[in-house]
Amino acid sequence: MRLLPQCIRSMEQTNQEVFLSLLKAGLWEQEFQFSSNVDMDFGVVFQLAKEQSVTGLVAAGIDYLKELKMSQKDTLQVVGVALLIEQRNRSMNDFINKLIEKLRKNQVYPLLVKGQGVAQCYARPLWRTSGDIDLLLSDNEYDRAKEILAKMAISVEPEDTYKKHVSMQIEDYVVELHGNLHTCISGKIDRHLDKIQSAMYAGSVRVWSNGSMDIFLPDPNCDVLFVFCHILQHFFKGGIGLRQVCDWCRLSWTYRDKIDIRLLKRRLRKMGILSEWKVFATLAVDVLGLPADAMPLYSKSTLNHKRARMALGWILKSGNMGHNIDQSYRKEYSHHVQKMITLGRRIKEYCYFFVIFPIDAPRFFFSYVSHKI
Repeated sequence: MRLLPQCIRSMEQTNQEVFLSLLKAGLWEQEFQFSSNVDMDFGVVFQLAKEQSVTGLVAAGIDYLKELKMSQKDTLQVVGVALLIEQRNRSMNDFINKLIEKLRKNQVYPLLVKGQGVAQCYARPLWRTSGDIDLLLSDNEYDRAKEILAKMAISVEPEDTYKKHVSMQIEDYVVELHGNLHTCISGKIDRHLDKIQSAMYAGSVRVWSNGSMDIFLPDPNCDVLFVFCHILQHFFKGGIGLRQVCDWCRLSWTYRDKIDIRLLKRRLRKMGILSEWKVFATLAVDVLGLPADAMPLYSKSTLNHKRARMALGWILKSGNMGHNIDQSYRKEYSHHVQKMITLGRRIKEYCYFFVIFPIDAPRFFFSYVSHKI
């Protein structure tokens, strides 16, 4: 009986290794060294892919791990889901054109951030699981965009005035308007994000030709930071999925020759998140297979590797946007009791984060609590 827990852990570890091997293979569309002599449960592997919103990448990976023993039923299941993702992406891309055209007719020119813009960095953009449509707007255009799109919306959520953020449902899609990209985990980060955003408006942007429409996207030197800060925001505030980390990997790879490393390092130091970058850079290279020369500021480090593995543990546990974390207590208890339970959970989580980021986790915790539990 004493062997049972070890067997369970061994099977869980094997399933995770198979999942990560498929994910790497699909992320880079190439074969990685893989042992075919493994006993795994593909149902669990597929569940991990869904929890992390990377089903399309795992499906693509099947083509490159030929020695993986999978039943025809399992293969058809995961590829079938990938094809549904592709259909959803085609429909969303058409909707984005409709949305942008509507705004431009009213002299509003947003930048598409995250999501479908970053998806264009993938070998198979249509197999990336889509999320919301995020539009970044200047101060003058933010309020105009709210007014224009609210008329098209089925529902509009209350605005977060600090973040200048409002979410609305339009047709089958969630559209999020951003006047800034504040994280609410650090005032220092948020102030520098504002400066970077202002500098970007005064500089240049890149363009995605989405069929008949040219969609404006952030400059790569800004975008790698925007995506990274988004990862940190959700990592410290309830959970982030590997989809977002994969986005960061593909963005870094695609624009590896255009990223100004000196500028990046200077910005990271000013924001106080250079150590976080290095840990996630280790995760990107050592775990997800990003070539080391394509990840700025990566250096081989035993300590960072250990911390990256701990970060991966939290990502796998929490699921994409914290979907694995039980929130049922929010329906069972009064508001004040919910606050106490949430605070207790956050303290426990930040004790874990403290081991990974001993300098920054405490200041992120107090900043987070001061905004909202």
